[in-house]
Formats: sequence, C-alpha cells, structure tokens
Amino acid sequence: MMPRVWWKTGVIYQIYPRSFQDSDNDGVGDLNGIRNRLDYLIWLGVDALWLSPFYKSPMKDFGYDVSDYCAVDPLFGSMESFDALLKEAHASGLKIILDFVPNHTSNLHPWFLSSRRSRDDPKRDWYIWRDPASSGGPPNNWVSHFGGSGWTFDEETQQYYYHAFLEEQPDLNWRNPKVRNAMHDVLRFWLKRGVDGFRIDVASHLVKDAFFRNNPPNPHYDGRGPDIQRLTQTYSSDQPEVQAVIASLRKVVEEFGGDRLLIGELYLPIDRLVRYYGEGLGGLHLPFNFQLLDARWSALEIRNLIEKYEAALPEGAWPNWVLSNHDRPRVAARLGEAQARIAAMLVLTLRGTPTLYYGDEIGLGRVPVPPDRMRDTWALRESGSDVGRDPSRTPMQWDEGPFAGFSSREPWLPLSPDHAKRNVSVMRGDKGSILLLVRELLHYRRNHQAIEQGAWRPMESDGDILSYERTLGEERIVILLNFSDTPHRVAGLGLEAAKISLSTHADRRGEGAGAVVELRPNEGLILE
Repeated sequence: MMPRVWWKTGVIYQIYPRSFQDSDNDGVGDLNGIRNRLDYLIWLGVDALWLSPFYKSPMKDFGYDVSDYCAVDPLFGSMESFDALLKEAHASGLKIILDFVPNHTSNLHPWFLSSRRSRDDPKRDWYIWRDPASSGGPPNNWVSHFGGSGWTFDEETQQYYYHAFLEEQPDLNWRNPKVRNAMHDVLRFWLKRGVDGFRIDVASHLVKDAFFRNNPPNPHYDGRGPDIQRLTQTYSSDQPEVQAVIASLRKVVEEFGGDRLLIGELYLPIDRLVRYYGEGLGGLHLPFNFQLLDARWSALEIRNLIEKYEAALPEGAWPNWVLSNHDRPRVAARLGEAQARIAAMLVLTLRGTPTLYYGDEIGLGRVPVPPDRMRDTWALRESGSDVGRDPSRTPMQWDEGPFAGFSSREPWLPLSPDHAKRNVSVMRGDKGSILLLVRELLHYRRNHQAIEQGAWRPMESDGDILSYERTLGEERIVILLNFSDTPHRVAGLGLEAAKISLSTHADRRGEGAGAVVELRPNEGLILE
C-alpha cells in the first residue's frame, strides 16, 4: 500500500460559484454561500472543492476573463469571504482547489491596457501582437473557440492581437519570461493564503507555434459543428514548449510542499494527454482525463477505454476520471438518470481520483433555458450550433421552496422543471434516490483501501456487462455494471461466497451472490 496522499485517495467536487448558493439574495451564488453549505459537503463525503473562477472580472465569460488575479470580484464577496471559507473548509478536513486562468486575461487587465498603448510599451510583448498578413487581414487562419477569427485588429497601433476565446480575452505570451514570473507570483499569492492546489484552465494552449503557421483543415468537419472545429489546432495548441511551462508551474507549487496539487484542463487524445505528467513526472499531478465525456456508452467501449488509458500511463503516474463539468452536458443529460447511477458507481470505483460536478449527485440533467434567459456568450455568438453551456450551469437545488433554496429571488439561470422534487431536501429522505446512492458510494470508497489505492483488473462478461475487480492485499472487491435496460445473469466469476455490499437499485446489502449473479436492468453491484 502506498502512502496516503489526499489527492490520490480523495474525491474532488467541482463548484461553479455563481450557481451553488446565493447568500446575499442577488440571484447569483457567492463564496459565503459555499461556506454556508460546507456541512452538506461533509455529509455527502467529498474531500476537496474545486472552485471555478471568482476573481475580479468584467464577466464577459463569467470569470474566465480575469482583470485582477489577486482580488475577489464583489459579485462573489471579498477576500475576507474567501479567507473565511478556506479556514472553515480546512477545519472541516476539506481541501480547496482554485481555478487558475493563465492563458489569457481580460482586455481590461492593467497589463493589457498597458500593452495596447503603443508598440513601444514595456508590456507590449506580454501579449501576442502581429502585423497584418502581406495580403491584408489577420496574420493567419486561427479561429476563436467562440467562433470567428482569433485575431482582432487594433486601430491605434495597427496590429492584430490573438485571442483563443473572446476578443475581450487576449492571450498572454508565455514565451516572455516576465509573463511567466508574474504568473508564478499569482500562484504564490494564493499558496501563501493556504490553498491546496490549482486547476489550470486550457493548459495545452499556453504556448503557440513560434512561426504562426496556418492550422490545417479538419478532414472530419461536416459543417454542422461550432466554428472552432473547421480546423485542427495543430499550431495554436499543444506545442512541445508547453511542457517546460507546466514544469515551471509545478516547481512553484512544490515550493510550498504539503502535497499541493496541480491539475490541467486538456481535451486531448490519451497518447497526448499522458505527456502532461511530464518528464520524470515533473509536470501535472493530474492531467484531467475527459474520455468518459465523449465515449460511446457501452460496456465494451468503456472497458476498452479504461484499458487503453491504464496502459498509456507513465510509470508512477496516478490516473483520474471526470464525469461532467461546467462546459459540457451533464452525465444525466447524456445518459439519463438510470445510467447516471451506473456512471456514478463506475467513476467512484475505478482506479484513480474521481471528479464530480455539483448537482450530478441529484441527477440534474440538461435544464431547459429559453432564448430570453440565455447568458452564455458562446451560445449567443453561435446560436445555430447547440454549444450553449447554460444548461450545465444552472443553480443547485436545495429544497422545495420557490427558488429551490438557492436564493430568495429569481436566480441568474432557470431551475429544472422538476426542482420541487429534484432537490437535496426531498432526496435525502428517499432511500432510493441517486443522492443517497452517491453518498453511499463515497463513504464506501473511503472505507475500502482496495478502492482507494488497489489494483484494477477487468473480468470476463457478456456484451452489456462491464465487470472488474479491485484488489489490495487480501481485500478483493468485484464491480458488475449493467449498461442495458434488460436483466442479465452473470456466471463464472468465482463469486459463490461473495455478498452484495451495494446496489444502484433498492437495498440488496448482505444478499448472497451465488454462482450466478442476477443483475436487474440498469443495475450496478459491488460485491465482496
């Protein structure tokens, strides 16, 4: 058994601060609201809270356009609010992970205001400025993730600046050592306050091609997806030099010891993803593994995916799994609630660190957002491509009240139509709820070292059943997951003496498995 490291044995829970709990009744969640809900998070059984950005921002991209990395936006409270949250979380045994947004700033950040003044400004090279192409127009064909060109022309200085996202989010030039040093100091500011780690936003974007070559066309693009899919990001992302940047961030985090954590957001194929563990594992502790977000949901597909990922991990690397996040459709929206239960049992029993997204534990799915309530800038810019992120960012639902206990007034985004029943208060009293299932899984995980730290091995089963075992020393735990809506019988796994510890359905604890295990439709079992 390896030494107990919190980010290896624990479970991370992502909170989108705008949508977790409103404490000042303005319809938007805040830091004091999160602090007021710590008892719930302790009861649920998670170990670390990852907070999406709450820094000072014009909110063009809801906090991912930062105008001051070392200040709390008044919308979310104050630095005193943050310090109080951190202190109470730590006193309760919870870790705090911050979102770090190093690829770009707001166009209202003092650095960019200075950079934009003239070509001779000392901070001009802190951002990516280029002359127009020889034929006129943008320097190359790079596309913004939010549609249209990634270049905006500045009339005053007669050059273009690059922005991988909104024109209000100019990209920093990480080839400039002064930029690196300034951003390292941002990390130190929060580490000194006591935070336990960082999730690096769009980590693969930090360095661009030195020659600014055109991105090639995407041969798989059929014209129906968002604009960013027209081209492959061959030269605007995932450049070899980014590994040195990640290694430098890791060194800053290690200055503070204490098992501080560095996570990276990386939408990459497995073979490219695992490079971000770094040479000698001096890169990211956890390059986020988003494979489950796009995988075809079948037992065979998921088994192959797990095996491929496990085989690709460098020696000494620790795996991780993500089910949902603030940018993608929730797991219940993708799979329905029945299979969302299977997904919960899967992610909480695989080898590695799981990350859960707030609201997944109550089976919150895709909440309808009418056109007049849409807030997502990307959706408003590309209204015909179904890229809206609002349905995955709606408020947490706490009770049966008119605004689900989130606020005393209309929230910034709508609640689900069934919020009077789909909420923590009601579901805590329902023994068959997905909420109590997730809680039971979290507590089971914490009490079994074979799940937290043990080996993973697939077992033989038919096409609709995924079966695997987790072992550590003498402890052996078997997981059976039915990916179909029909019953199945599983035999030949040597489970004659095993007993059921947990089911995704009604309680079957203590029931003997027998030579043939009966699985109901959409049922998952944990057996010992």
